[in-house]
Order: sequence, then C-alpha cells, then structure tokens
Amino acid sequence: MEIISISELHDILKDKKDNILVLDVRSSAEYNSGHIESAENTPHEDVGDIAEDLQQYDTVYVHCKMGGRAKMASQTLEAMGLDNIVCVGQGGMQAWIENGWPTV
Repeated sequence: MEIISISELHDILKDKKDNILVLDVRSSAEYNSGHIESAENTPHEDVGDIAEDLQQYDTVYVHCKMGGRAKMASQTLEAMGLDNIVCVGQGGMQAWIENGWPTV
C-alpha cells in the first residue's frame, strides 16, 4: 500500500490533476465540521459499499483525522481488488487544520 503524508496530498492538490478523488473516511459529523474542498465523504466502515464506484478514478487519496481510519479503509479497498488507492496515513485533517490550509 502506498502511504503519503497530508503535506504530500496538499502539494498534489495544488496541481489540480484530473480524475482523482479525495475520499474523507471520517464520520459525517466530522466531515460536516470542515473538510478539504471537493473531498467526498464515506465513513471508513462503509467504503466497501462504494468500491465499484471508485474504480473510475486514476487515483483515490484516502484520508481521515490522523491516519488510522484511512489505513483501515485503504486495506479494505485494496483487498477488494482496487489498485488506485493511496493512503494518507501520515497526518490527516488534524494536521491540515494545524497548517492553516483551507477547509469548507
């Protein structure tokens, strides 16, 4: 499993690449309290339900608050055969906010 830091994700998102998805696997309440622009939300325990939909993206960046749930979700998706998953397992929304990066 490829694991990157939240800083690396921030740099990737500056380039505005096409056909990528930022998947926020925190709870709906956490997501609604602030998230990365254009990120979609599916709680980590439900990612298996959207695995087929995720196949359409070149890369899916999976993140959470600190990295633990992102790793679990990424493992689930890879076990289901997806090969386009990148886990943001070093930091997460907590570090994003601490760095003062924008949220919606």
